[in-house]
Amino acid sequence: MSSKLEYLSGFNNEFATEDPRCPGALPEGQNNPQKCAYGLYAEQLSGTAFTAMRHENRRTWLYRIRPSVVHTPFQKIDKGLLTHDWDTVEPNPNQLRWHPFDFPEKRQDFVQGLATICGAGDPKSRNGIAIHIYMCNKPMEDKCLYNSDGDFLIVPQEGTLYITTEMGRMNVEPNEICVIQRGMRFNVDVKGNTRGYILEVFSDHFQLPSLGPIGANGLANPRDFLTPVAWFEDREVNQYTVVNKYHGHLFAATQAHSPFDVPAWHGNYVPYKYNLSNFMVVNSVSFDHADPSIFTVLTCPSLKPGVAIADFVVFPPRWSVQENTFRPPYYHRNCMSEFMGLIYGKYEAKEDGFRPGGASLHSMMTPHGPDLGCFEKASNATLKAERIAEGTMSFMFESSLSMAVTPWGNNTKVDRNYYKCWQPLKKHYNSNNKDGAKMK
Repeated sequence: MSSKLEYLSGFNNEFATEDPRCPGALPEGQNNPQKCAYGLYAEQLSGTAFTAMRHENRRTWLYRIRPSVVHTPFQKIDKGLLTHDWDTVEPNPNQLRWHPFDFPEKRQDFVQGLATICGAGDPKSRNGIAIHIYMCNKPMEDKCLYNSDGDFLIVPQEGTLYITTEMGRMNVEPNEICVIQRGMRFNVDVKGNTRGYILEVFSDHFQLPSLGPIGANGLANPRDFLTPVAWFEDREVNQYTVVNKYHGHLFAATQAHSPFDVPAWHGNYVPYKYNLSNFMVVNSVSFDHADPSIFTVLTCPSLKPGVAIADFVVFPPRWSVQENTFRPPYYHRNCMSEFMGLIYGKYEAKEDGFRPGGASLHSMMTPHGPDLGCFEKASNATLKAERIAEGTMSFMFESSLSMAVTPWGNNTKVDRNYYKCWQPLKKHYNSNNKDGAKMK
């Protein structure tokens, strides 16, 4: 697949695109004419209720060679390590950390390589999240997946994802993310061992966080989000498998043609990708460590204003200039759940133990913070303007929900010694040291 693909720029834009092989495939002035150009079928994909507020309404019109209804009945198939059962493992409020997850020993594609590590809520009531790891090493070939339960935010850690969707193609490399929204059919091609993280939200769609007094610009700018241009294939096959994730289970149907037969489409319900290096960091230039919400790329809001079902947060390379300040992340107990992953490099608060391809979970109100080495180094450092997190990209899935770990997450690559990184922290209290002199 070519690495030089074309994209449309913008977030939640109203796009219109047609493959140059079918000029005039988009109807003018209406959505579903009596007869579409080239003998195409008009099909609407709705991402919100018809009556959703206009500024929140999401839908796209697809002009395709065959309507997507042309398939055999769905049959339940093995779901592997996917689950939305949050009650199998006993609750565990301890700090959890996972070593890098292993690449598969046998050949498996993106769907076969999905494993749920933790989550909360229920897709039937459309409220909740699930966090998955994907580990694969072969293309999906004549197979596609669509998710009836929610939206996938995919974070590649190792290997490029060559993704084909009904709206077109996009290549997603480590340090980029993509979002495949509910109901969109997609196929993933890979070249060798590939691994990454997925945040699935059942509740709503991702949106850009409000900037408030930051102003009109900053954080993730809308123009940096990229959506594929229309591309199609008119390809008949003996058997093409359509996999549907529904109520936390997998179902498969077959058809005799490729589902990526859409020469033209228009709308605002689309897949998209984003390069994390484009994130404009905002931080304190005087004193104190600002709260990590300043690093929010995307958010899926709850019904309570200011509270997210899930936030996607990144910690990119940046300048650190605060005066008289402990600059690394502070010690913390949070009313939110914090799942962290590392794409590459070393995380500043724990340079040892937390490795690319691994993860950690600090559950609701579970204490966490810098380890001994980080605390001692930052407490005694000469404070000057410096670049931090160079050569590093870590991220966080933060949720207002209290997440439970799955059996796979409870028994796979768990670092049983994680708690020990805080045990050497010692008492520095000195009743005569009211000025906070450097510790020895």
